[in-house]
Amino acid sequence: LQAAAVAGPCLAGNRLNIDVYTDGCHQFFRLLETRREEVVQVEFLRLNCNEDLITSTLSHIPLLKSLKSLVLRGGHARDEVGACQRGLLTSLPQEFGHLRRLVHLDLSFNSFSVLPPCLTSLASLTSLLVCHNNLQGLPEDFGRFTKLTFFSAMKNQIKGLPQSIGELTALETLDLSENALETLPEEIGNLRSCTELDLSGNRLTGIPGSLANLQSLQRLHLHSNLLVTVPASLARLPNVSRLDLQNNRLRVIPPEIQSSPFVHLRGNPLGEPEVPLQSDDSSSEELQTLFLAAGEDRFTVTPEGCKVFLTCGVQFCFPRGAVTSSVTICFQKCSPDPQWVKLKHHDILLSQVLELQPHGIEFQEEVQIWMPCAFTQSLHERELIIRTFSGQKWSDLKSKVEWKGKMRLACCSVPHFSWFLVVSRLVVNECSVPKEGTLLFSTVNPNIKVTFPRGVTEEPRRVTLQVLPVSKEELLEITDDPEIVASPLLCLSQNFTADFLQPIKIQLPLPPGVAGLTLDRSRVHLLHGDWNAQNWNDITDQVALEFTHLYALFEVTHFSWYWLWYTTKAYISGIAKEVYKRLRMYQVNFIALQRKKDPEQVLLQCVPKHKVDPVLKKLHDRYRGPEPSDVVEMFEGEQFFAAFERGLNIDADRPDCIDGRISFSFYSHLKNVKEVYITSEADRKNKAVKGQVSFYRGAVPENIPEEATKKRKGPNSHWLATLPIKLPKLKSQGNELPTDKNGFSLPPLNLGSAETGFLTQSNLLSIVGRIGAEWQTIGLNLGFSYQQIQQIRYNNREDLSAQILDMLFSWAQRNKRTPDCIGRLISAMKESGRQDIADEIEAIIALGRQIYRESIQRVGLDQESSAEDSAIAMV
Repeated sequence: LQAAAVAGPCLAGNRLNIDVYTDGCHQFFRLLETRREEVVQVEFLRLNCNEDLITSTLSHIPLLKSLKSLVLRGGHARDEVGACQRGLLTSLPQEFGHLRRLVHLDLSFNSFSVLPPCLTSLASLTSLLVCHNNLQGLPEDFGRFTKLTFFSAMKNQIKGLPQSIGELTALETLDLSENALETLPEEIGNLRSCTELDLSGNRLTGIPGSLANLQSLQRLHLHSNLLVTVPASLARLPNVSRLDLQNNRLRVIPPEIQSSPFVHLRGNPLGEPEVPLQSDDSSSEELQTLFLAAGEDRFTVTPEGCKVFLTCGVQFCFPRGAVTSSVTICFQKCSPDPQWVKLKHHDILLSQVLELQPHGIEFQEEVQIWMPCAFTQSLHERELIIRTFSGQKWSDLKSKVEWKGKMRLACCSVPHFSWFLVVSRLVVNECSVPKEGTLLFSTVNPNIKVTFPRGVTEEPRRVTLQVLPVSKEELLEITDDPEIVASPLLCLSQNFTADFLQPIKIQLPLPPGVAGLTLDRSRVHLLHGDWNAQNWNDITDQVALEFTHLYALFEVTHFSWYWLWYTTKAYISGIAKEVYKRLRMYQVNFIALQRKKDPEQVLLQCVPKHKVDPVLKKLHDRYRGPEPSDVVEMFEGEQFFAAFERGLNIDADRPDCIDGRISFSFYSHLKNVKEVYITSEADRKNKAVKGQVSFYRGAVPENIPEEATKKRKGPNSHWLATLPIKLPKLKSQGNELPTDKNGFSLPPLNLGSAETGFLTQSNLLSIVGRIGAEWQTIGLNLGFSYQQIQQIRYNNREDLSAQILDMLFSWAQRNKRTPDCIGRLISAMKESGRQDIADEIEAIIALGRQIYRESIQRVGLDQESSAEDSAIAMV
């Protein structure tokens, strides 16, 4: 009965689909036993290769002589992180070659390392899929599949192709994407029937010219390789409708390809000079490796070179001969200060500031540096760079992105040491304009072109181009007018102040939905913005606008911002100014949460709107509090303040406390979060204190619209949001800190030194006041045994404050002469979940070091150069 019940849904005519059942192979055996005559006539069979019985099932499949389509796929099960698990197949029985009628075979999501030899006997096979396996290559006799029209081996590890692949003259679709191909045989040009060839996601540095023989080819995918050149003959393929060359290393391409409308070139460094980065060769592997512990802030580099790994994730590679004598390198990471960390329009800060000393030191060989940075979606209109400050100005270093484990790192070669940070900016395309003229176009949108005619300049000029795409949805959200559409925003600049000698022709794509042959010219507006995009002028009547079906063309003699709009509005300059301002702003919410175990501990955070829900979900187990604030808008790098009001106080000695308020700087991709210990002078023995925290705008970055700056000067200028904070009634007495557990005064105690930074007894008492019931966990992480913790609890029964004081000060007394005692304290706080206290200790230490350096400079003991003095003064 059970077999009969199964046969109903599974065996339908000449089809047997049992890959969707958890025991499909078991059901196959039952059907073969009870309805053998029907089963052997099956033409279409699907099985689940994640089942344990799949191997024993294979030997019975050759009995199905009428089989035309066979699907033996894995991927029906998933692992603990949700990824598809590959099937169990690693080989096929030789008898599979007897399936003479088989035309379609799918072996995807299995564990084949070689293509089963029996497959070459399948003379009728027209479609073969072996995607998501472990294939290292294809057999030399692969050309025996003479009837094959479709072959897909994507997501394998194929490193090379046999010459016999050229014998597949019937092949129409060939998909070898996401493999490890480094070269292609010339014979691939013999695939005369091929209409689609996908070689994307490999390691190709070049392609054979024989591809130009593929006269039937319609789509050629070569994106995400390492191509440095492509043959011009590709542009002459008669039937090609798409040639995808995106995300390669093309710096120069033939003009025939550049002008072809079916070519896609985004993500290539076109026109840019090559920036060599030192590779990890065998010699670098022999370098000494240094792993610095928490709390260490310096290391020594010798002429032998070394690799250095910091606990914060920063890495260095000093090649042999980088220094001629031993040099001590000092480092520190600090929060970015908007007053001197200068971000340009649409820049996004992705890291803290890394300071390396001695400033200005020059190396004989370039030093590589890797800096951890926040993750951003890989938008093609942005690129990652490391920005450095020389003491007088900021400059950008070409960088590449590497993943080491789960850490995202920006890597570049640096000629000297100073301050460094990671920035995501709009893609910069640049070129040198000679007397003979040239052509510059955007890799973000290759339809944006700038043509420089002959005689445009007497001396070569350096020209840069940036593009900011603006979607119709963004315009609709800002303007609430569905009829307004605009082209991408174009920014042009040069290294000369004088205008060009002849007009430069600019080509912009028409706004979406607008066709050049049918547009209403009265609705077209060409806008010109000044350098800071503070003012936008309608210059439509000042230039000669020409239109093709897809593009608008006009000529200018000087560079700035250009923007093409299509709207019925008559006065568009003011609207464009508001839209541009809003494009630079982020919608955020404020949250204020109290720790469940210690409500005097308050977490403050400014979160981009789309991240609020996941952040609250992550904090739910440890914190509680009111709903987030209403949405407000902020600029990247904008300062704001948090003020505790209505009876709530904070420690005014905090380094980030200004006039009794906590200072923040908003950066959209960094964690704008701080934990604050609050108190109240009100009597909490009988009733709770109902206070609040309010957020206020502060200073704004440079180049912000003038009307925004007028509204936002000073900490009291503009209220943003207010959230309630409640301190509950005290459950017990004894919250006053005792002098010590026996009533005697505490002995003088300092941890650290003036040179490396130190914690005073006052600092330690402040830390004691911020620790709650988690003091036992902190003690265990500081090295106390469980018995010692229990003894401290017994000695100070019913007095939580005395227990905390005893634990911390007894540890400090024992370890005050230990070189890394402060580093151990910081690590213990982090391991105990008190990142807020760890951050405050690090800030106190950093402030102490700064005061020490300034003091020795005043008395003339500093050995560094005057250039460094000026650099520090600017900070």
